[in-house]
Amino acid sequence: MTFGIRFVVPILTAASLLVFTCSNSQTGSTRVQSASASGKTIQIIGSDTMVNLVQAWAEAFSPLHPSVNMSIRGGGSGTGLAALVNNSCDLAMSSRPISEKEITGAQQNNIEPKEWKVGLDGLVVIVHPQNPVSSLCLDQVRDIFLAKITDWKELGGDGGKIVILSRESNSGTYLFFKEHVLRRGDKKNTDEFSPDALLMPSSQAIVNEVSQNPHAIGYVGLGYISPKLKALSIAKNTTSMAIQPSIKHVADDSYPISRPLFFYTNGNPQTEIKEFLDFALSTEGQAIVVKTDFVPVK
Repeated sequence: MTFGIRFVVPILTAASLLVFTCSNSQTGSTRVQSASASGKTIQIIGSDTMVNLVQAWAEAFSPLHPSVNMSIRGGGSGTGLAALVNNSCDLAMSSRPISEKEITGAQQNNIEPKEWKVGLDGLVVIVHPQNPVSSLCLDQVRDIFLAKITDWKELGGDGGKIVILSRESNSGTYLFFKEHVLRRGDKKNTDEFSPDALLMPSSQAIVNEVSQNPHAIGYVGLGYISPKLKALSIAKNTTSMAIQPSIKHVADDSYPISRPLFFYTNGNPQTEIKEFLDFALSTEGQAIVVKTDFVPVK
């Protein structure tokens, strides 16, 4: 990962420039900004999982709309939805549905959240490439993150204490994993991540640690898979076949840990915000979803 790089790309006219800035993603605040001489600035804040996807949309959208400035910042789904509630962003990126509490808070500020499903994602359980374990069932994954299984030898791997990595609690990825893996979708279940879990500020931080630590395990979005990691196949139970995380298996619903990706706006968007949302849901925009290793909704 390269940090602090600044690209300046001329677009059609001398008066307009695209500027893309990427900050250190370990802080959970990767930024992309498309800037022109003047015009509307679209503020987009939220899910770290979606930052690369939305950056790719911005890079394709901006040449077609050179008067529109784009500012894109991560920080987690909760951060983006809080910004929407406080009327400090135009689009909130979220890898989880908005909560009733957030809706109530928004309405108290005369904000009417409207949900737009823009893609699908699979949550991938990752380990170091040298780890001999290649597949787990959901109950085994759950028991690892609850620290009921604490050594790799219990799973047929080399001996060594399992190092648990998780996102922080403002992350939609964290919340989805807790609700759908640790708690098995049971709203009465109160299981929490082991207190031994190391809370990481971004998905990229988890990737960096897992790629360097043979005993680590974490979870990230499908778009973070790389040769530096081993993505584990996951089975629904001990009698099911383990399914490799992939676009195909998320799309056909055979991979057991998948989720929608959302934009949230204040009511029905207008002007440039609507144009950007329309672009994301267009044929071209959904092709970019595939190119960035997510799953299209159209």
